[in-house]
Amino acid sequence: MRESNQPDEEGLRDIGPPADESGGEARLPDILSFVFDRPNIVTLLGLGSGFLAIYFALNENYPAAMIALLWAVLADWYDGLVARSMADRTDAQKQYGGHMDSLVDLTTSAVGPAIILLSIGEFSLWFFPGALAIVLAGVLRLAYFDTYGLDKNGAHAGLTIDNSPLAIAGVFLLYGFIDADVFAAVLYVTVLVMAYLHVAPFRMEKLGGRWYYAVTSYVVILTVVYAFNIWTE
Repeated sequence: MRESNQPDEEGLRDIGPPADESGGEARLPDILSFVFDRPNIVTLLGLGSGFLAIYFALNENYPAAMIALLWAVLADWYDGLVARSMADRTDAQKQYGGHMDSLVDLTTSAVGPAIILLSIGEFSLWFFPGALAIVLAGVLRLAYFDTYGLDKNGAHAGLTIDNSPLAIAGVFLLYGFIDADVFAAVLYVTVLVMAYLHVAPFRMEKLGGRWYYAVTSYVVILTVVYAFNIWTE
């Protein structure tokens, strides 16, 4: 199960050590064996992109940070598509992939926006509460989703965590066009609003189908915009 606009894993079940033919416990798989599971490769590529966004944010290269953050979200969407195309994945692979996806989501969609906010605020202590809020919301939401998943109607609680990078990338279109202090305030409010929506007491149907085209188009268009900004600097 994954924390995104659409699920890609089956329910996270407790899976004990596999039994061998004699009824004893078979040898457990190596950790690195899960790296070669194709959906996990996509997830790890997303992690690399999200971590790159943090690196660029720390260096105040915000257009590059936005590009990396957007592609991290896109990887988060498409790892599920890859997973559902594979009928031969074991229960262990599904459970491992689901847990790994949540950890990557926390890094790219919560820690990433938090570092970006702190960087814009020049790491002022005044920006710490907002950064902490989005990380706390991410932890609470992902733990809740891993525990309860989707309800019987296929809906999940609150707004999925991958919406924060998408919203922040949209807000950053204002960067450089309005006063720096005003922009910092707008970004701060955006992060706080997103943090609340991630844990808010409403339920939302999972998104899929045409939303793949919408999110992909959004990422590609903003990538072109931010790449142009880098090129013209």
